[in-house]
Amino acid sequence: MNFNWDVFWQYLLQPSGVYLTGLWLTCLISVLAMLLGCVLGLAAALLRLSKNPLLHLPVRFYVWLMRGTPLLVQIVFLYTALAAGGIFRFEDIDLFGLVVPGNIQAAIIALGLNEGAYMAEIIRAGIGAVDKGQYEAGRSLGMTFAKLMRRIVLPQAFRVIVPPLGNEFNVMLKNTTLVSVIGVQELLLSTQMVTSATFRVFELYLVVAIYFLLLTTLWGFFQRWLETRFGQSDRPSSPPPASSRMFGRSTLKLLRGR
Repeated sequence: MNFNWDVFWQYLLQPSGVYLTGLWLTCLISVLAMLLGCVLGLAAALLRLSKNPLLHLPVRFYVWLMRGTPLLVQIVFLYTALAAGGIFRFEDIDLFGLVVPGNIQAAIIALGLNEGAYMAEIIRAGIGAVDKGQYEAGRSLGMTFAKLMRRIVLPQAFRVIVPPLGNEFNVMLKNTTLVSVIGVQELLLSTQMVTSATFRVFELYLVVAIYFLLLTTLWGFFQRWLETRFGQSDRPSSPPPASSRMFGRSTLKLLRGR
């Protein structure tokens, strides 16, 4: 194998503008799509708690549809099929002086819609983990449903939600590679562009794999910090020292006359 170390180190340590653009878009799309997914997931989870079928049945259908079809198909359908069918076409928009291409809009919305279905189940499980007595206590104080969720339920559910939420963002970072099929110049498509110019396929795909490893590893450190930060109150208290347990038993025996 003719491995070119010069090319490998050059693009790993001194990435070109194409690579930096791809890295920036990968992070931006991941964050915005995750935020959209969290908002949709929270709304869907709350609607699923309703006993009104007009509210919870559409949400069930949305979750079933998003989780039951491939993400790649959803991306292509949203950007290409809707336009081909004359239903909707994503056009470039001017947002505060910055032109946002239509394919980037479609990428964020498609990833966010897909993520919302998974976050709905995660948030619903977190809400379900809160003790029912908390609901009764809030209602006895005359709290509305919105206030009960905001003040009592969601803060406690967040401790349960954080670990899977972190895992979902890790997956989101890697799922951004799928939007390359609609021409979004994220990290994978940037690598393909450089590869077509240099013909160094193995070296450059190894570089992009390392970049993704770095992104997911850095996020892993932040995720562990979040879990520690929000999970402190759930940690069991430290057991007493062995000497305390021993003297405690001895004292108890003396008090019992043994």
